[in-house]
Amino acid sequence: METMLGAQKIIIDTDPGQDDAVAILLALASPDEIEVLGITAVAGNVPLSLTEKNARIVCELAGRSDIGVYAGCAHPLKRKLVTAEHVHGKTGLDGPKLPEPKIKLQEKHGVDFIIDTLMQEPANSVSLCPLGPLTNIATAMLKEPRITTRIKQIVLMGGAYFEVGNITPAAEFNIFVDPDAAKIVFASGIEIVVMPLDVTHKALVTTQRNEAFRQLKTPVGVAVAEMTDFFERFDKEKYGSAGAPLHDPCVTAYLIDPTIFSGRKINVEIETESELTLGMTVADWWRVTDREANAFFIGNLDANKFFSLLTNRLGRLPLNGIS
Repeated sequence: METMLGAQKIIIDTDPGQDDAVAILLALASPDEIEVLGITAVAGNVPLSLTEKNARIVCELAGRSDIGVYAGCAHPLKRKLVTAEHVHGKTGLDGPKLPEPKIKLQEKHGVDFIIDTLMQEPANSVSLCPLGPLTNIATAMLKEPRITTRIKQIVLMGGAYFEVGNITPAAEFNIFVDPDAAKIVFASGIEIVVMPLDVTHKALVTTQRNEAFRQLKTPVGVAVAEMTDFFERFDKEKYGSAGAPLHDPCVTAYLIDPTIFSGRKINVEIETESELTLGMTVADWWRVTDREANAFFIGNLDANKFFSLLTNRLGRLPLNGIS
């Protein structure tokens, strides 16, 4: 693993979601590798009024009330919002009983926070980590095109190739909700790392792994175990798998230790026209076209190493003694 020269500065763009919550907790538990400059919420798994609230709840659970949370876009660029209460429950964080947040929502719009931060920080020093639909990121690019030359990289969870769709037969949820935004982001020329279903479906929370979270015997460990207990019911029923996939924490784990993952640099195009395959990530895994590679598409991970990192880091929280 390359030596880190200080922590990597990131903005987390998210629609929590239990797995989003775990991804945020992992980032906040890893200050040596990751400096979270702020969290922007987007509508996705549940509407914006809940995602921004959930992001604040998660920051408090981590003992990080110093992190600013900003509300971004409430609707996709051109389409009606599709949500996923059937997976995440009506609050988005169903499972544990977590208190109402005391942290106030920041007044600035999430898109403006992204733009202002990228314009103020040194060029190529800030990475964007979208865990939900790409509406905020694309809106920021449309509003201030100069940011595209200032973003270090975008590490995102979304899309699929071999696993195909989880919301339609052809599309993964995050891309399907706002395919027009995804098309803008993938065409931006920015370095992109993609965590598709192909890898996240290998990050399965087995009973044993979930028990390890619970055995931390901390508010965070118990809350994470209860969150995965909740959405595991949906995934076990749907896929018949050994446990629920932890999609979004793959993004933050990659920033901490990229050696856990492997993939290949390929071309990924987003389908925005077809009724049947709307939101599909057309991933040229076998390089059968001459289209230029625009994304590092992850295909595999060392699941034991991933869960070992996750459990170890979650055990550090809360960082400032808030419980």
